[in-house]
Amino acid sequence: MPEIQMPKLSDTMTEGTLVSWKKKTGDKVSAGDVIAEIETDKATMEWESPEDGTLTEIYVEEGGKVNVGDKIAFIGGEGEEGPAEEKKEEKKEEKKEGKKEEAPAEAKAEKKEEKKPAPKAEQEKQKESEKPAPAKAAVPGAKADQDEEARVKASPVARRIAAELGVDLGNVKGTGPDGRVTETDVRASAKSKTAAAQKAAPSMKTDGGMRINLSGTRKIIAQRLAESLGPVPHFYLNIDIDAGPLMAARAELKSAGEGADASKITVNDFVLKAAVQAAIKVPKVNASFDGDAIVQYADVDLAIAVAIEDGLVAPVIRAAQTKSLREISELVKDLANRARNKRMKPEEFQGGTFTVSNLGGMGIDSFSAVINPPQGFILAVGKVTKVPVVDDADQIVAGYRMSITMSCDHRVIDGALGAEYLKELRHLLENPALLLV
Repeated sequence: MPEIQMPKLSDTMTEGTLVSWKKKTGDKVSAGDVIAEIETDKATMEWESPEDGTLTEIYVEEGGKVNVGDKIAFIGGEGEEGPAEEKKEEKKEEKKEGKKEEAPAEAKAEKKEEKKPAPKAEQEKQKESEKPAPAKAAVPGAKADQDEEARVKASPVARRIAAELGVDLGNVKGTGPDGRVTETDVRASAKSKTAAAQKAAPSMKTDGGMRINLSGTRKIIAQRLAESLGPVPHFYLNIDIDAGPLMAARAELKSAGEGADASKITVNDFVLKAAVQAAIKVPKVNASFDGDAIVQYADVDLAIAVAIEDGLVAPVIRAAQTKSLREISELVKDLANRARNKRMKPEEFQGGTFTVSNLGGMGIDSFSAVINPPQGFILAVGKVTKVPVVDDADQIVAGYRMSITMSCDHRVIDGALGAEYLKELRHLLENPALLLV
C-alpha cells in the first residue's frame, strides 16, 4: 500500500494547501472516495483516494502547505501500519525515555561516593565552585516555560511532532493515561491554532478597511495576469454582431419543444461552436508563441472561462471541432457544474488553444480580456442588447446587437489575421443554421 504524496493537480502547480480532510485516521477508504480538499494554483479541488485500505497516517494538518511530491498521508492494508522508519524512530525515542527513568539508581551510587570525606585541598576547591556564579541576563519567562514543558507528560512522538508544528506542550491537554499528551492531542492543538489564525486573518483592519489574505488561487491569478500583460504584447479587435438571427434560432428551438433549462441550447453555446468553426476556417489563429517558433495546433482545444467562488478556472473541451452544437452545450454545462463544485480532474483544465470568456449573463455590454499564456488569443463576449438600428431600407427599427472583443498576442496574430478570423466568426453567428450541420 502506498505512501500518498501531494499530487500535481495542474501543469503549473509547485505546492498545494491541504484545505480539509474528509476522512480521519483509522477510517477505511475505497479507491475513488473523496478524502481531502486541496487548493492548487488554479482552484480548490476534491481529491480522491487512489487505493483501497485504511487511512493509517495523516502527515499534513488542515491549512498546511507542502511541495508537490511531499508525503501527506499513508493508506495501509488490513493490519498494516505506517512506514517502518516512523515506527523505528518512535521505539528509539521510547527506549531513550526508558533509560532516563533508570537514572535514579545511578544517582544513588554517586551520592554514596559523595559521602566519602574529601582531602582538604579538594574541599577548598569545592567551596570555590559552590560560590554563586555571576547572574546572567535571563529572558523573562523562558526558564519557567522550559521547566513547565519538561514537566508535561508526553510521549516521545508527541514531543517531536510538537517541535515540528511549533506547539507548546504546556498548553495541550493530554487525553492519554494519567493525562499524558499523545500525538493526536498535539495535532488537534495545531489544527485549532491554524483554524483560529485563519479565522482571525481576514478581520485585520487597515484604515477602516479590511485586509484579506490571498488564497493560493488568487495568488496564481495575480501572477499569471502579470506574466501575461507584461511580456505578451496585447492588441484588441472589436466587432458588433447582428444577434437577431441568433435570437430567432433560440426562439425557434424553444417553440419546437426543447427540454428543460438544464438541457436547452443557449446563445453562448452558439458562440462557442462558432468560435471553434471559425478557428478551423482560419487555422493560423489556433496557435501559440514558443520562443523562436509559432506552434500551430491540429485540434481546437476550447477553454471556457468559468467563475468560481475564489476566482476563475478554464475547463477545456478537447478536439472541440469534432463536437456538435448539442455536445458542446452538454459538455460546457457539465464542466461548469463540476468546476463550481470542486469535482474537476486536473487534466480537464490544463492546456487549451484559446479561451472564450462570456460576461453577457452578468449584464456586461463589452470588455477586453487578458490572454492566458501560452494561448494566442481570447474572446470576450458581452450581452445581447436590444437597440435601434438602421435596416436595409434605411429605416430605424429595433434590433439585437452583441459585442465581441478579440485580445491577440501580436507575436502570433497580426491585425489582418485577427480581422479575418472575426469576419468568419461574424458570418457564422449571423447565419446560425451553419452551426447546426
